[in-house]
Amino acid sequence: MDALYPRLLVTRFADCFAFYGAVLPPLTGAALVKGAPEGPYANWDVADQAVLVLYDRSAMAAALATADLPARPAAPAQDSAMLVFRVDDVDAALALCLRHGGTPAVGATDRPEWGPGLRSAHLRDPDGHLIELQSY
Repeated sequence: MDALYPRLLVTRFADCFAFYGAVLPPLTGAALVKGAPEGPYANWDVADQAVLVLYDRSAMAAALATADLPARPAAPAQDSAMLVFRVDDVDAALALCLRHGGTPAVGATDRPEWGPGLRSAHLRDPDGHLIELQSY
């Protein structure tokens, strides 16, 4: 059984499917187990453990009877969640993500205040979810 089963609810399913399909294998070793660009569901695993699941936001809204609510908060707001990937090389991982549709937030930066030797970068996936890449 998976201890964690992280799911992202996305509005741009095909774009997110292409992004994560391109970056998860080299960053995490994850393989696509189920899904296709047309959605509404896709998941990538490592050794039979979930790494990430994409689920179409409108499909979940229909299941929860919340389709009449706004999909996003009005006006810019602080992030409420973030995916973090531990990588060997933050700069190379950031370049990979940007080549496949990620949008930079904060470039690769040494973060000794967060931990000895820690380096991180922050970006957004095609649907706007915040991602941190970090290495020690």
